[in-house]
Amino acid sequence: MATRIGFKLMAETFDPKEIVRQAVAAERAGFDFVEISDHYHPWLYSHKHSGFAWSMLAAIAVQTETLGLATGVTCPFIRYHPAIIAQAAATTALLSDGRFTLGLGSGERLNEHVTGATWPSAHIRHEMLREAIEVIRLLWSGGYHTYQGTHITLDDARVFDLPDELPEIVVAAGGTNAAEIAGRSGDGLFTTEPDADLIAAYRDAGGTGARYTEVPMSWADDVDTAVASAHEKFRFGLTGWKVQSELPNPINFEAATSLVRPSDVADAMSCGPDIDAHVASAKEFADAGFDHLTLLNAGPDVDAFLAVCESDLIGKIRSVAG
Repeated sequence: MATRIGFKLMAETFDPKEIVRQAVAAERAGFDFVEISDHYHPWLYSHKHSGFAWSMLAAIAVQTETLGLATGVTCPFIRYHPAIIAQAAATTALLSDGRFTLGLGSGERLNEHVTGATWPSAHIRHEMLREAIEVIRLLWSGGYHTYQGTHITLDDARVFDLPDELPEIVVAAGGTNAAEIAGRSGDGLFTTEPDADLIAAYRDAGGTGARYTEVPMSWADDVDTAVASAHEKFRFGLTGWKVQSELPNPINFEAATSLVRPSDVADAMSCGPDIDAHVASAKEFADAGFDHLTLLNAGPDVDAFLAVCESDLIGKIRSVAG
């Protein structure tokens, strides 16, 4: 299968109408799919937004024709119940004529604590994720179902509108334990770093499906502008998954990133107008074994980046990714 190139819709940094507009523009630019974050809060105060992902997905579905859609990613427990996600994903698949992929993960406290529920430890969240996937697949099989798990209960529920072809479930992994869940319970793997060990753990657990990842970059006409924009928008990404999954609010991420320097961000991603540098960043992920590369642009001008993608960047990444 040829490598597919996606565009990250950063729902924390743009309002919902702008996110939909960007998705339509991404289809015109030649992207294969878009991936949208499913958050309740933004990471940082400077982000200013965090619209409801499923409303935006519905709008994108009816305004595009060939563009794949994916959540990157949804936590299907605590803030949501998996029965709701089963229904939402099925509806989105119908609205998009089968172009939807359901990305699932074990969540971040940033978004899930808002219901007042306890934030469990990682191994409990992994158990909850396994049960949530079981419930979603059960409801997708048709008919009424009841489920009693250790953490999740389903009582006599049915999803009435199901697509002929069910969405694939791609499971996010920040470590080998979650990669094993992806291999056993999912149809694909989702990560945010070029870690071949995660792919190995996924395959060892029986995984044979798509391997999604995000490639951070910051495009601008000059390096300094690109670095400044990346520092403003993406410095939270340098904190690592153990921090990102545990802090409860943007104020905590502001504090956690207060010592992150622009030079640290510049070392972590390609910044500036050099197309070959951005291609090299994407190639690192492709070489690690990923076949779905989502370009996450932390630069200041979305439309300028999309124009560069359309004219040059997407084609060059395809040529080196295979």
